[in-house]
Amino acid sequence: MATIVETSQTPFTTVPVDPITLDIIENALRNARAEMDEVLFRTALSPGIREQHDEFPLIADPSGKMVVGQFGLSVPDFLDNFDGTVGEGDILLTSDPYACGAAISHANDWLIVMPIFHSGRVVGWSSMFGHMSDVGGKTPSSMPTDAHTIYEEGVIIPPFKLYSGGEMNDTALDIILNQVRKPDWNRADLNGLVAACSTAARRIVELCDRFGVDVYLSALDALLERNYQAMKVLLATLFVDGETIEFSDFICDDGCGYGPYELTIELTRHGEKIHLDFSKNAPQAVGPINYFINENLVRMFFGIYVITVADPQILWNDGFYPLIDVTIPEDSFWKPRYPAALNGRNHGIGRVFDLFGGLLGKNNPSILNAAGFSSSPHFMYSGHYDGGPRDGEWFQLYSIGFGGIPGRPMGDGPDGHSLWPSFVNIPCEYLESYYPLRIERWETIADTGGAGLHRGGNGVDVAYHFDEPGTIAIHDDRWLTYPWGVNGGKPGARGRKWIERADGTTEILASKVHDVPVGRGDVLHFVTWGGGGWGDPTERDPELVALEVRRGLITPDGAASGYGVVCDAAGTVDVDATTARRAELVEARGETTVFDKGPDIADILARCEEETGLPAPRPPVNVRKAVRA
Repeated sequence: MATIVETSQTPFTTVPVDPITLDIIENALRNARAEMDEVLFRTALSPGIREQHDEFPLIADPSGKMVVGQFGLSVPDFLDNFDGTVGEGDILLTSDPYACGAAISHANDWLIVMPIFHSGRVVGWSSMFGHMSDVGGKTPSSMPTDAHTIYEEGVIIPPFKLYSGGEMNDTALDIILNQVRKPDWNRADLNGLVAACSTAARRIVELCDRFGVDVYLSALDALLERNYQAMKVLLATLFVDGETIEFSDFICDDGCGYGPYELTIELTRHGEKIHLDFSKNAPQAVGPINYFINENLVRMFFGIYVITVADPQILWNDGFYPLIDVTIPEDSFWKPRYPAALNGRNHGIGRVFDLFGGLLGKNNPSILNAAGFSSSPHFMYSGHYDGGPRDGEWFQLYSIGFGGIPGRPMGDGPDGHSLWPSFVNIPCEYLESYYPLRIERWETIADTGGAGLHRGGNGVDVAYHFDEPGTIAIHDDRWLTYPWGVNGGKPGARGRKWIERADGTTEILASKVHDVPVGRGDVLHFVTWGGGGWGDPTERDPELVALEVRRGLITPDGAASGYGVVCDAAGTVDVDATTARRAELVEARGETTVFDKGPDIADILARCEEETGLPAPRPPVNVRKAVRA
């Protein structure tokens, strides 16, 4: 456990904070958190952070509780696992999930934790982690899809002082950067993380100078308490005391031929508190899809979902944590045994939101979202230029794909969007300027969003034309199971990947592959999945369906089969035929259901190769008895 070194022992005093001061401090914290992002974006070099914003900041109180942040992580868990002193001018770094209580979830995430001192006392913490495009290991971008252990995934940085008393440990950093393929990117990204945390620290010190330390810290207590009280009301409103509900979904496969992995969460309300139980989950995966998640992160994810759906005006923070009890068994998908591989945990991060959405909607279908683009699929391309002025030069791309956001109570899901609202795509101009490829197509795919009163967002087809030989890697999911629809809405379409070779042949790719060779003229089609629909599709305005036919978001066949709208390619609706067609659909389906997950898993597996061109995965096994595929 870390020992905090403070030169002043004067205790803090809790004082009243008037509403105006509280509002000023709250918004100053929001701005400081946004400023952290901007500082990093302007100093990072890797496209994953610079362009796509794959980073997550927070500002915490003296005990490490997050008072404002984007994704959140557990500063207390980090400090509990750091054996040393922490004083003014110290900055801590780690990339080892197993050494920081899963405050981060794979080795590509480099985590900075910085104490904020004022007059010799700790008044808070600033922290940020970013996804490094490469941390070494056996494959470019450090995400081998067949990894069984974390040792295969690159350099693992134990918690240590990157800065001690304001002085950087250059020797340690040089050793770390010697293990990676793009040390200039890593150094710039790391410096950006440090600069962002330092910026937040300055802003907190300014607030303490302006209002006084006691007022500032009392305001943090008030923000945490406000969140606690708001969540207490929301939980009592949304869940029945004494009732246990559960919801299940799947990760399609683990990259090593096993799957699907069934994930289940049970929720029980006991008075004011909620118990989230992960005991009914699939075992630890053989491949690298395990999502090592700690209990505080479960609380945070649950709180984000509840607050966003029920009352998005609330500043979500760690204040409500005492209201949530969490049980996660060892040797499970969510708490794998060291040294399990973790690099593909992005699917579990996304799927947990689908699970929480299903739980929340069990008793409250009106506020239920469908399942959607619950992952951050990765595409990687690397190699050496073969000829020309850059002959022999190494290039390496890591990027995040977008898909269909689910249909929701308030409207349609966006087409081709990210799971994380702050993520943006890498512009085509950037890709074509800095990499030997062309984007032949970047378009939404009609009918991939689930039909509904509110349509699920469509997936996208990004066609990468390669101008240099190299290798590619893909991390994706939902190629086997479907993003489910709700309240009568239909499931979204599955994702798929294939290469059109320059010689005219076509090669179907699995959703999780690496070191796939590509040559000049080959074209990869990276097709992502759609979001599920919300509500009865036969109640959708026929003129709106016709408009989307004209816009290429729905085909005439999709309009007729999914929505019962009969129209031509120009979007002209046949009103009488539409009335008759909708009556046929309603009679054929009977009563709508709250959840439509598509065919059951046995049928999906039986038809897997016929429908996808890929063999069905084998059932998950006890990882200690499994053999390499």
